[in-house]
Amino acid sequence: MKILIVEDEPKLAGFLKRGLEEQSWEVELAYDGQVGKKMASNYRFDVIVLDVNLPLLNGYDLAKQLRHDGLSTPILFLTALGTIDDKLDGFEAGGDDYLVKPFEFRELIARIKVLSQRNNSREQSSQVLALADLELNLDEKVARRSGNRIDLTAKEFALLEYLMRNRGRVVSRVDIAEQVWDIRFDTGTNVIDVYINFLRKKVDKDYPSKLIHTVVGMGYIFKEE
Repeated sequence: MKILIVEDEPKLAGFLKRGLEEQSWEVELAYDGQVGKKMASNYRFDVIVLDVNLPLLNGYDLAKQLRHDGLSTPILFLTALGTIDDKLDGFEAGGDDYLVKPFEFRELIARIKVLSQRNNSREQSSQVLALADLELNLDEKVARRSGNRIDLTAKEFALLEYLMRNRGRVVSRVDIAEQVWDIRFDTGTNVIDVYINFLRKKVDKDYPSKLIHTVVGMGYIFKEE
């Protein structure tokens, strides 16, 4: 799981990062609202943990802007503001959960797990795979990046779907041959490399952030740079 913490108090931010990393989770920190917004918009996170009283852009406004931009990542407000009105403001801003400081760390972990599981279930039922600004609609058989439609052949679509379903994991040519082509891999053919290049030209070529990466001697990995 990958988590973004937006917290302006360095000691607390460090404490949160260490504690969540003990769960074998990947944690990134932002110390003000503007940096938090940039990170949340440009990178994929499973959960965002958000303070309210932040420099430059407060947590409520940050959540509103992220929701306005179409970001659906679960947001958990972690703040000392604990009145009913504060909590209602958080939910109205787009928050999915609200935990008041001081808090039990075990409760924070439990709440993060629930939010992540709920989000994963929602993604699976939506039939839309997404990473960064790339979306793959499995029902419509349509790919879009930054809102621009990408024309794919049936085999290119199947290959992209396989890469996106295995994002963040190295997949070998053998894996791709068996799962996408349903054949045993022939070391004498370069058909998989050819199709990977086809995809790169359509998905990555005209965009600054590359998503398809070669892992020398091992295969390919689909992830943000």
